[in-house]
Amino acid sequence: MSNRPFQGLVVQMHDTIHAAIGVVDETATIIACSDPSRVGTTNEFVSMDMNESGDLFIRDGYTYKPFGVRTTPDYAVFVEGTDENAAKYADILAIAMSSIKQYYDEKYDRNNFIKNVVLDNVLPGDIVVKERELHFNAEISRVVFLIRIVSANDISAYDVIQNLFPDKSKDFVFNITETDIVLVKEIKPIVESKDLEKLARSIADTLSSEFYTRVNVGIGTSVVGVKDLARSFKEAQTALEVGKVFDTDKVIVSYDNLGIARLIYHLPTTLCETFLHEVFKRGSIESLDHETLFTIQRFFENNLNVSETSRKLFVHRNTLVYRLEKIKKLTGLDLREFDHAIVFKIALMVKKYLSSSPVKF
Repeated sequence: MSNRPFQGLVVQMHDTIHAAIGVVDETATIIACSDPSRVGTTNEFVSMDMNESGDLFIRDGYTYKPFGVRTTPDYAVFVEGTDENAAKYADILAIAMSSIKQYYDEKYDRNNFIKNVVLDNVLPGDIVVKERELHFNAEISRVVFLIRIVSANDISAYDVIQNLFPDKSKDFVFNITETDIVLVKEIKPIVESKDLEKLARSIADTLSSEFYTRVNVGIGTSVVGVKDLARSFKEAQTALEVGKVFDTDKVIVSYDNLGIARLIYHLPTTLCETFLHEVFKRGSIESLDHETLFTIQRFFENNLNVSETSRKLFVHRNTLVYRLEKIKKLTGLDLREFDHAIVFKIALMVKKYLSSSPVKF
């Protein structure tokens, strides 16, 4: 945030306290002071004291009181003197500075505003007002990427992604959990899904190849303005969850390309169970061994083409026909018939969905 609100309050409080007072940031650099000539100077020992304790401490004749919302303090106020009055003034100053920082963040911090919109923490009516107040262009298109860390080392994936998208007036990066990072990216009005997937792939590849961090990326649909970013975020969440169920090998999953998997994911489990019971004889789908299921998968991948599938499986055509007949006998479905193949494909996906017990949002 800007240092101006801190400096303004320091000047006002100095008239009452009649002692040198000010504010230092997390690096112990003075960013506001009753003596303007000291602004910009640093005391590295103060930085060490701030990190060790969030409570009052004394250094070089000054009383310090850290404040902020993070694990390590964002700032600390200081008051000249080491007596009880200096400690009281420091406590009062810390409360006042913390309040003004919170007010400033809520009123002017664009990243904080976007985060609250994405997490659906802002009323629809307030979004329009804030959007105007913070000078967001209502005609700009944006999309939400949800980057989920699968495995990592000591490198901060959040910092890496921030460095990849340094323009904080256009792109917004923030954490929502220890493993989930959100990127709200400004995009061109007309952008294809493959271009968004290419960008997501570059993020995943950079983290993997340079920082040994594996991630999965869910992509929502593009929206115009700010108010629908929460929807794009929920879509990115859904993309990751559906991908985890149906496309376990995929690193990049776009909501636009989920197809029928998205429909199945939103079906009630009772309806799915009823469907399976109607399609299959009791226990028939469980009787299909691994080799048979692999054959079915390859048959679907080759567009129900018997000759092409047998060639890819390195088996005689008659061997494949025998397997398909066996499946027909067990399930009552002939995969060589398009309608039967569709029913079987959907049934396998439904069974996979029921077996996964996915988390719903």
